[in-house]
Amino acid sequence: MLVSNLSFGLRPGQLALVTGPNGSGKTTLLRTVAGFAPPGAGEILVRGTPVAGLEPEARREIAYQGHLEGLKKDLTVYENVLFISQLRRNSEAISETLAMLGLERLANRSVRHLSAGQKRRAALAALKVSDASLWLLDEPLTNLDPAGRELVLDWIDEHLAGQGMALVATHLADVLKRPGSLLVEL
Repeated sequence: MLVSNLSFGLRPGQLALVTGPNGSGKTTLLRTVAGFAPPGAGEILVRGTPVAGLEPEARREIAYQGHLEGLKKDLTVYENVLFISQLRRNSEAISETLAMLGLERLANRSVRHLSAGQKRRAALAALKVSDASLWLLDEPLTNLDPAGRELVLDWIDEHLAGQGMALVATHLADVLKRPGSLLVEL
């Protein structure tokens, strides 16, 4: 068992930072909250409903961005973001999101031909168009340059200000910490 006796809740507008050494269960916790793996014991509730029992519409309220990008390498940047946008039924302006991330000139490039930082930015574009209220982010600042990091921090602030919630696994809690943040140490 990686994590035991863990209990916390998030309210709208709140950020929880999950910290701990490599292998302590940060990614496993996020994947379990996302419903990708069942909890070994206890339960994870989203608005009072066990995550495993969420209806598809309620599942759209959760956006998971793992430490891997989760993009289809043979699709273009635009096609990947469009796919997520359609899957999530969100009409967010894809071109505007790509421009915010400096990806407009790469929109028609296959993901397999991007640098690590460009892939992370493309994955973040998919997150941005998800329109989910709960963001589950695994090391969201990885492979980003200073401008990319600032943009992610701004997006998190904007998401929280709009009453969104975020659960973030990180080794950079000092950078990501916001007023009212919870610190979950594993």
